[in-house]
Amino acid sequence: MTPTHIEHIGIAVASLKEAIPFYETVLGLECYAIEEVKDQKVRTAFFRVGQTKIELLESTDPEGTIGKFVEKTGGGMHHIAFAVDDVATALKEVEAAGCQLIDKAPRDGAEGLKIGFLHPKSTNRVLTELCGKK
Repeated sequence: MTPTHIEHIGIAVASLKEAIPFYETVLGLECYAIEEVKDQKVRTAFFRVGQTKIELLESTDPEGTIGKFVEKTGGGMHHIAFAVDDVATALKEVEAAGCQLIDKAPRDGAEGLKIGFLHPKSTNRVLTELCGKK
């Protein structure tokens, strides 16, 4: 498995409504999509910076992963996502290399991508996501 590029950087926020103006007004980026991913209990907002995206994550449930993260940390950098050609194959390869997985198989993510997370215990304490097209 070789990532093709950084797909996005995930940033947990308490409120998309409060966070989006910084990216638009201060950084001059355009929020091109807002989407709810119900099974992950989040709403996302996306911005492009070259080939890489910034994904803001707002919890729709305080008991969800992002809700707990924001409660514990106040928000901030949540994960880094790498684009791969085939998420299922990549997950098998990293597991075979000794990496602990959060997702044993790809699942649906925002923007119609297939995703799989690697456990921070195996990635130098950085939550890492692999993303690819369906």
